[in-house]
Amino acid sequence: MTTPRTVAAVAAVAAAAFLAAEPAFAAPEPAKGDVAWITVATLLVVMMTVPGLALFYGGLVRAKNMLSVLMQVLVVFALVIVLWTAYGYSLAFGGDGLFFGNLSKAFLAGIGTGSTAATFSKGVVLPELSIVAFQGAFAGITCALIVGALAERARFAAVLVFTVFWFTLCYVPIAHAVWYWAGPDAIVDAASLDAVSAGAGFLWRRGALDFAGGTVVHIDAGVAGLVGAWMIGKRIGYGRESMAPHSLVSTMIGASLLWVGWFGFNAGSNLEANAATALAFVNTLVATAASTLSWTFGEWRFKGRPSMLGAASGAVAGLVAITPACGFVGAAGALFIGLVGGLACLWGVNGLKRWLDVDDALDVFGVHAVGGIVGALLTGVFAAPVLGGTGIHDYVANAVSPTYSILGQSWVQLQAVLLTAAWSAVVAFAGFELVARTIGLRVVEDAERQGLDIVAHGESAYHR
Repeated sequence: MTTPRTVAAVAAVAAAAFLAAEPAFAAPEPAKGDVAWITVATLLVVMMTVPGLALFYGGLVRAKNMLSVLMQVLVVFALVIVLWTAYGYSLAFGGDGLFFGNLSKAFLAGIGTGSTAATFSKGVVLPELSIVAFQGAFAGITCALIVGALAERARFAAVLVFTVFWFTLCYVPIAHAVWYWAGPDAIVDAASLDAVSAGAGFLWRRGALDFAGGTVVHIDAGVAGLVGAWMIGKRIGYGRESMAPHSLVSTMIGASLLWVGWFGFNAGSNLEANAATALAFVNTLVATAASTLSWTFGEWRFKGRPSMLGAASGAVAGLVAITPACGFVGAAGALFIGLVGGLACLWGVNGLKRWLDVDDALDVFGVHAVGGIVGALLTGVFAAPVLGGTGIHDYVANAVSPTYSILGQSWVQLQAVLLTAAWSAVVAFAGFELVARTIGLRVVEDAERQGLDIVAHGESAYHR
C-alpha cells in the first residue's frame, strides 16, 4: 500500500539521483544579446580599417600613391589576422605572464564552439571565438595605422616584413601587459584577488586603466610611426613641393566610417550589452563632437580659416583621446577630454611636427600618439567618482571601491604611457633597422617620383 511517507521517500531518492547527475555549479552560458553585440562590434572595427582607415589615408596622399596606401592597409590587416590566428592570440591571451602568455592556443588549438571566455562581470561569459575575432580586429588596425607615417616612399615588402616583426615583439606583449587577466569569477576574497592579479599582465596588475586601447593601439602605433618616419627620411621635395591631399572627399568618407566604426571599437570593449556599454557609446559620441569643434575653431583662430581636413582630423583626434577613458568617465569628463584632445592634436600636427622636423606623412604621431597620451593621462583624473567617473571596481565586495586617488591613478597612467612609448620605440627602431639592412626600407628616387601605384603594383587608382 502506498503511503504519503513512501511517496516522499521515492521523491527524495529521485531528487538525490538527479542532483548527483548534475554538476554542483553549472557553467554559465553566453547570453545571446552579448554575443550579438560583440559580433556587430567586431564588424564595426573591421569596417574602421577597410574601408575606413584606407580611404582616410588614401585621400591624404597624392593621386599617384592612392592605390598603394589602400593596398598597404588592406594587406597589412589581412597579414595580422593570419598572424593573430597562428600565434598572436595565444601569446596575448593564452595564459599568465607579465608580457607574454604561451603557445597553448596556437592556431586556436582547443578553442571551439563550446569554449568560453570571461568578461568583466562575474558569471558572464562570451564564446572565446568572439574574443579572438574582436581582439584580432584591434591588432589589425593598430598595425595598419603605422602605414600613414611611411606613406609615399616605403617599399611594400618592407612594410610587410616590419609588420611581422613589430606585431610579434611590440603589439602582442603590450596587449598582454595591459589587458590580460583570468577574469573575475575566481575572486571571492583578498587572497583569490591576489592570485588572479599575480597572473595578470604587468600593467593590468599595476592598475593601469585603458578601456579600449589608448596605450595598446594609439600610443603604440603613433610612436612606431614617428620612429619609422625619422628612419626612412623625408619625401623628395618635402617642404618645397605641394603635397596637398588629392581627395578630401575620400578623407571625409573615411573619417565618417571611422567615427561610426569606433562605436564598436569603444563600446564593444565592454564585452557585454549593458549600461556600461551605453556609457562608452555616449562618451565616444560626445568627445568626438567636442574635439571636432575645438580643432575647427582652433584652426580658424590660428590659421584664419577652418578646413575640411581640420574638421575630419579633429574628429579622429577626439576618437583617439576618448578611447582609453570611454568606459571610466562621465559625459562631462568626455566633453573635457574631447576639447583638450582636439587642441593638443592640432598642436601635434603643426607646432610639434615642425619642432621634431620629421616627415610623418599622415600625422600618425601627432594625432594617435598625442591623442592617446592626453586620453590616457586624463583617464586617471576623470575616472574619479567625485568627477562623475565610475571609479575602480572592487571584485571582492563586487562594488565600486570607496577609495580613489586621482594623484595615485594618474601616476599609474603615466607609467603605462612611458612604458608603452619606450617599448614601441625600441622595437620599431630594431624592426626598421633590420628591414633597412636586409631588403631595404625605401623605394628608389625614380620610383618615388613616378608614384608607388604604377611602380609597386602596376596599377593606377584613377584612369584619365
